[in-house]
Amino acid sequence: MKSIYLDHAASTPVHPEVAQTMVEVMTGTHGNASSVHSFGRAAKRIVSSARDNIAARLGCHPNELVFTAGGTESDNMALFGTAEALREQGRHIITSQIEHHAVLHACAALESRGYEVTYLPVDATGRVNPDDVQAAIRPDTILISIMFGNNEVGTLQPITEIGNMAREHGVVFHTDAVQALGAVPINCSELPVDLISFSSHKINGPQGIGALYVRQGTKLEPLLHGGLQERKRRAGTENLAGIAGFGKAVELATDQLEARQEQLDGLRRLMIEMLEQEAGVDAFVINTPLTHSLPHILNISFPGVNSETMLMNLDMESIAAASGSACTSGSLEISHVLQAMNLSENVLHSAIRFSFGMGNTREEIERTAQKIATILKRVRK
Repeated sequence: MKSIYLDHAASTPVHPEVAQTMVEVMTGTHGNASSVHSFGRAAKRIVSSARDNIAARLGCHPNELVFTAGGTESDNMALFGTAEALREQGRHIITSQIEHHAVLHACAALESRGYEVTYLPVDATGRVNPDDVQAAIRPDTILISIMFGNNEVGTLQPITEIGNMAREHGVVFHTDAVQALGAVPINCSELPVDLISFSSHKINGPQGIGALYVRQGTKLEPLLHGGLQERKRRAGTENLAGIAGFGKAVELATDQLEARQEQLDGLRRLMIEMLEQEAGVDAFVINTPLTHSLPHILNISFPGVNSETMLMNLDMESIAAASGSACTSGSLEISHVLQAMNLSENVLHSAIRFSFGMGNTREEIERTAQKIATILKRVRK
């Protein structure tokens, strides 16, 4: 029986063209991009080419991109780097209750160092109210960090509106766009945002590589010290193959963005239609706001069947999904995102995140819905 992978928000399969690009780099180049000899210069050209390609497709200058080890490092660099750079200006930070733990845990660490953090609530759809942001800004506020699109329910945030508020008050604005890249259009220069986190493995690129967009003029202290790589903002020998693969993945994701959006949204709507047909409209609750969300994420609760039971039964049918963030889904903790949305207990404890991507077909979605209907009948009996 062929396995069905519906956990693309956790990680995605590497695109064959990305893998080919990486193999060519790994087998054809072994120099250090910081070396001055011909091997080093060849490696440097690979890094520069990928950086130029990514920058062109994300609407920014190549020097505004800092390569990192992924989304978590990008988020940490944005928060710790800004806090350290602006500590004499103020020690207040604003974020939301539904951020990825790469932001929330970084904020907790900053609190232990004397910073004060305001955690904004969200409404029942998981959306931050811009009025709450406005009300939370203080004279000593140095940073606002609100994610672009949520990784558990897919809710898109009012990034432009919040960014404009931040600019009016001279506050640095960071957004975690790890799930948004490749799912919605992103032009860094057009957005009123100073720092944007990206990750490669969410868009069919390799794991272990990402980037932080740093708007020119934004003050930021480095996390890592050592060499002079990344214009002194991130020390360490560059991940050549990873950077080349990331560049190819961004190219593929942005070149085919409109078609990708239509395909993903089509699979999501098909999933809902098939569940209505196979299990009935009263058998599930949709937690994702379908009109303003990332097209590849669908969070659904099946009241009466807890998340762990559903995931185990799906796994026995060779269907992979998740109960939330991949970083916490194995902990059996209730989703902090759904809790912040103030959902009822039976909805909280039965939530499943399905996330779609490359390789998924209509037949897979139809089979998944049929299996879910069978599981619901068996467990609820």
